[in-house]
Amino acid sequence: MVDTAGRGGFGAPSIPAQRNQRARWKDGRLVLGVLLVAITALAGAKLLSSADDTTTIWAAKRDLPAGTKLTGEDLTTVRVRFTSGQDAEQYVAADAEMKGLIVARAVDAGEFLPRDAAVTQADSSRTELPLSVASGKLPSDTADGDRVDIWVVPKDDEQAAKLLWSNIRVLQIDAVKGVAGGSARRQVLVALTPKDLQKLPAALTAMSQGEPTLVRRAA
Repeated sequence: MVDTAGRGGFGAPSIPAQRNQRARWKDGRLVLGVLLVAITALAGAKLLSSADDTTTIWAAKRDLPAGTKLTGEDLTTVRVRFTSGQDAEQYVAADAEMKGLIVARAVDAGEFLPRDAAVTQADSSRTELPLSVASGKLPSDTADGDRVDIWVVPKDDEQAAKLLWSNIRVLQIDAVKGVAGGSARRQVLVALTPKDLQKLPAALTAMSQGEPTLVRRAA
């Protein structure tokens, strides 16, 4: 028999067990918490950066009849978040020069001021000409306010295309109408000045014998 008792009748002191503790930064819950904090911070920063993603434009402070000469008393600024830049370009930006512009058509109180409604005196005396244009005869993204050259392509292949008007403003353009393919067409409303109007009879005759074609000019 082996006596394991030490002096005084007590057993030998035991050595504390060494626990294999993982470093706290390796704790899965801690890592998850850090990730959640980081994601929340990033989301907050993104939200703040997009909080002012708006465009300041002019809106009518009161009813503006056609022919009204625009002044600061007629308009007020509003901040709007548009879904696309193309939508924003349809309205007059608050930093645009308004001197000398008049209202080409009636604008109701509270209505955003469209670009095609705020024109110069020369544009106000325009004549509106509707054109039925094959979808393949103009850029697909043609928009209101664009400037175009209008050509006519004769149905007779032996005849050359003819320029009818240069630097004509597009007032309005409708969506594609008709079945897909060569028969699909778009209705385009353009503005003719008194000078352009002199060419109208010859242009109508040419278009009766061919297809109008719109070429957009560089901004």
